[in-house]
Amino acid sequence: MTGRERDLLADMRDVLINQEMLQARIQELARAIEADYTDKSDLLLICVLKGGYIFLADLSRALQRPHEIDFMGVSSYGARTESSGEVRIVMDLKQPVAGRNILVVEDIIDSGRTLDYMRRNLLARSPASLRIVSLLNKPSRREVDVPVDYIGFDIPDEFVVGYGLDFAELYRNLPFVGVLKPELFAHLGH
Repeated sequence: MTGRERDLLADMRDVLINQEMLQARIQELARAIEADYTDKSDLLLICVLKGGYIFLADLSRALQRPHEIDFMGVSSYGARTESSGEVRIVMDLKQPVAGRNILVVEDIIDSGRTLDYMRRNLLARSPASLRIVSLLNKPSRREVDVPVDYIGFDIPDEFVVGYGLDFAELYRNLPFVGVLKPELFAHLGH
């Protein structure tokens, strides 16, 4: 382990969801998704960047059915620890979604604003179906009710990083979901 990795680990208050729990739950989610898509073809997984990329990779490998992948960048955080409420698309899809079965792959649902915006945007493009899978869900923070079809874990209102989730672009590479020590972001007003 390098010195920087030790620093990242030292920044954790605790591990909320370890690597084994993550992988076991992703296998369960994949089986549920496959059961729901048995009679549907043309499955397109849309990963919400940047935080969802590790979850997407593991979920994609766990799915036994054919599927394609595309990416969408949506931002509402900037350098903050809470959503600004202003949502914008920073990178759009490379392919059309009309008539396709869409599965949005999200890392975490907090206020619900970003996912609601993205869902409405995608529905306006006339997909055959649209479902959402989120690795993490913070129900206590919800401001906009968004229908989510598959949820990995409900978590408390803690600032979490790891497994793709970041703070100031750090911690994405940790193989678990951890709670960041509050003193590292207290100056931002969370």
